[in-house]
Amino acid sequence: MGKGYYISKHLATAAMVLAAIALVTIIALSVVYNREKSKNAAKFSKATTLPVFPTPKTSNEPWDKYRLPDTLSPQYYNVTLWPRLVKNANGMYIFTGISGVMFTCEKKTDLILIHSNKLNLTVFKGHHAKLTGLSGVTAPAIKTTWFQSETQYLVIQLEGKLKPGKDYWLYTEFTGELADDLEGFYRSEYMENGEKKIIAITQMQATYARKAFPCFDEPGMKAVFHITLIHDRGTTALSNSQEISKTNNPSLNLGPHNCLTETIFGPTKRMSTYLIAFVVSDFTYIDAKDKKGVLVRIWARKKAIEDRQGDYALNITQPILEFFEKYYNTSYPLSKSDQIALPDFNSGAMENWGLVAYRETALLYDPRTSANGNKQRIVTVVSHELAHMWFGNLVTVKWWNDLWLNEGFASYVEYLGADYAEPTWNMKDQTILYDLQSAFAVDSLTSSHPLSRKEEEVNTPSEISEMFNTISYSKGAAVLKMLSEFLTESVLRIHAVDQTPGIKLPYSVHEIMNRWILQMGFPVVTIDTRTGNVSQKHFLLEPEAVVDRKSEFNYEWFVPIKWMKKGQVQDQLWLLQKSVSKNEWVLANLHVSGYFRVNYDLGNWERLLSQLESNHQVIPVVNRAQILDDAFNLARASIINITLALRTTKYLLHEREYIPWEAALRNLNYFFQLFDRSEVYGAMQAYLKKQVKPLFEYFGTISSNWTTVPSGHTDQFTQIIALSLACSTGVEGCRELTRSWFKKWMQNPPNNAIHPNLRSTVYCNAIAAGGAEEWNFGWQMFQKATVAAEAVKLRSALACTKVPWLLNRYLEYTMNPEKIRKQDATSTIGYIASNIIGQPLAWDFVRANWDYFFKLYGTGSFIFSGLIRDVTYRFCTPFELSQLKRFQKDNAETGFGSGTQALQQAIEKTTAKIKWLEGNKEPVLQWFLSESA
Repeated sequence: MGKGYYISKHLATAAMVLAAIALVTIIALSVVYNREKSKNAAKFSKATTLPVFPTPKTSNEPWDKYRLPDTLSPQYYNVTLWPRLVKNANGMYIFTGISGVMFTCEKKTDLILIHSNKLNLTVFKGHHAKLTGLSGVTAPAIKTTWFQSETQYLVIQLEGKLKPGKDYWLYTEFTGELADDLEGFYRSEYMENGEKKIIAITQMQATYARKAFPCFDEPGMKAVFHITLIHDRGTTALSNSQEISKTNNPSLNLGPHNCLTETIFGPTKRMSTYLIAFVVSDFTYIDAKDKKGVLVRIWARKKAIEDRQGDYALNITQPILEFFEKYYNTSYPLSKSDQIALPDFNSGAMENWGLVAYRETALLYDPRTSANGNKQRIVTVVSHELAHMWFGNLVTVKWWNDLWLNEGFASYVEYLGADYAEPTWNMKDQTILYDLQSAFAVDSLTSSHPLSRKEEEVNTPSEISEMFNTISYSKGAAVLKMLSEFLTESVLRIHAVDQTPGIKLPYSVHEIMNRWILQMGFPVVTIDTRTGNVSQKHFLLEPEAVVDRKSEFNYEWFVPIKWMKKGQVQDQLWLLQKSVSKNEWVLANLHVSGYFRVNYDLGNWERLLSQLESNHQVIPVVNRAQILDDAFNLARASIINITLALRTTKYLLHEREYIPWEAALRNLNYFFQLFDRSEVYGAMQAYLKKQVKPLFEYFGTISSNWTTVPSGHTDQFTQIIALSLACSTGVEGCRELTRSWFKKWMQNPPNNAIHPNLRSTVYCNAIAAGGAEEWNFGWQMFQKATVAAEAVKLRSALACTKVPWLLNRYLEYTMNPEKIRKQDATSTIGYIASNIIGQPLAWDFVRANWDYFFKLYGTGSFIFSGLIRDVTYRFCTPFELSQLKRFQKDNAETGFGSGTQALQQAIEKTTAKIKWLEGNKEPVLQWFLSESA
């Protein structure tokens, strides 16, 4: 199908067909269960290895293509899985399962391709599956079966043809490893009350359902799923649907060490395989019912629930569901909403329909140890995932090339849901920081890509994983926010694309949005107040870079511009249609409603700077952040002088708002990492010390000498910036303050009086100033931490030490899951790389162990992009560029998975930095020297 939404049809199936399916399934299950009882063994059956064939370099055979043919359409699955939470005789954790799928033949074929990966399938009369015709249809005999490794298919060649319009039943039995690889059906381990606990959990997105059972593993291949889980008595089984029966089945007791329960779940909605979920654990929960009777449950480790760490998530889930029901004008599609916090989870969260999975840091909140930022993260992540229950789950993209529709939309409306749940936080304003400016950073490179890519560009698991990136999430959100701004939110929410009652547009929505969706990048809009001329140009950080990707729109956009002059809001104008008044004070992209940067003639820049210094509050808060971010990035692209950009920071002496300070800090941190190995660093530190000192003193005053925190939500974030930047630049009294707090904690570990908001900064500064004693204490506290948010603060702070041997030891710890959980290994390396001393150590470590990490996490893992970005962020010299290119060449055979594009971006960014520094290092040094005197 073409680009856009894929809305599954609710296909009616005749009662006779359903009865046949049920009968076949019941018989199959009975046979397997009886076989197990008679064998008194720990497997459903003896599994054998299929013949395995790699994919040739060039082949036209269907099994050598990554996309499924359009010959078969799944309708219904019956899946029974039995995870073992103890090791077998071979020292492995395994699961066994049986699966049946009813599919309809759409086109005549003698071939069945079904995804399967890392499963050993049972042989049935020489073959690895059984095929049955339904409703009196005779199925052709199976000729041969094999496993196609590269494309991950179980290939079933038939003696005859399947008939179009007829239904068939494919049955398999299999064994898989319940590995700790964070993919498919996997295990997680954690300690509770001195006892090791094992749980079995899933992560199917994007291409991992095939690791749990054979399935048609594409998002457009929706079906109904009937899930049954067999598990140890005393554990709880969860899945997408509510359980309909739970029995202690004596026929499944395979010996004195096994005491089993069988939990059967109701049929799911018609849904994609990547949304399937199941968990077996001894977790407990808290619950409530919303106004319409939907059961809401928060699941977590028993200790976490006892400590009431799930209360906040439960409290916000109900209003967020209520908001989205109104927003979509559709009732919540299911009868229950389970949300579960997992000790090991590769993603931040996953929108499994009816059973949303989270990292503990994204769902659990303990006011005694969790910071305000942890609370904000929970409300935004919960809102994001619940938005998917409608947009993504009920309505789904056909293929991963249009992932932005799913993730971009959820990333946009997460702020609306969060704002409804926490109306005093001004969440909508923060999109400028966490989406728009983040997207700009990537979309200004020639290695970027359009929101919607061609289907043929996204095939392999690693290419699919690459789509889960800043463009799909953050640019998608920013472009949809822009659409909402010029249409209004009510029109966007309710009406179809080109039905815009009451909204006058110079072009159709289709014409406008195609330019933002089908071509990469964004424009810099230049306004010349001397002539009134308004123009645009494709913004690139490296202006002379060659863009290889062609665009039918020649990298021009229809740009909606909200603006003000002399502090007064003006009517919206569209670029290519109007010009602005001459010689007047102009600020464009008012409230940062559009996805573009803005440049002005020098005279207007001077007037803006003068306004900031005389009365910055005339300019809206988000536009103050915009001016800072645009100026620095225009300077990085050599469009304006770097000293002009630096001058935008002078007014910060008077700024007290979070969003402008955060925007400034991000750009200044870029400069810190660019210059912290050169003579520019000292002068830069001296200037920033002068700029942040009033902010540090202000918060010292209003917090009674740092003994309290402000009441305002974003004021608490600004207080953190004040403490962090003051300590890093050497403001008098700051480092002494943080060291004294940490020392008191070391003297009395049970009594940590450091406020949770300030702990990350305090821990980092104290460990950086100390030695092995402080580091070892931090490590002990990390190991003892029972709240995930506190553990993250400590894990990050341990990377702040300036002692090389401690950093090297810490890097080695990332290869030991007993010390650093596998889900946290690459982010820990990233923390170390952010330390000027740790960066070369982390880079050498990653290069030396690339094969290890690539095999450990698999080619389809999401983590490689962030890992490459983190360890190369400081690169700005010709030697470092040559190292990057050598790394790319040396590992070409192994590959880079989801990090392929990130590596190309690192090369592009490093090249741009080298060129920029040649002409700008000396002016930057002289400016800081003059301003810090």
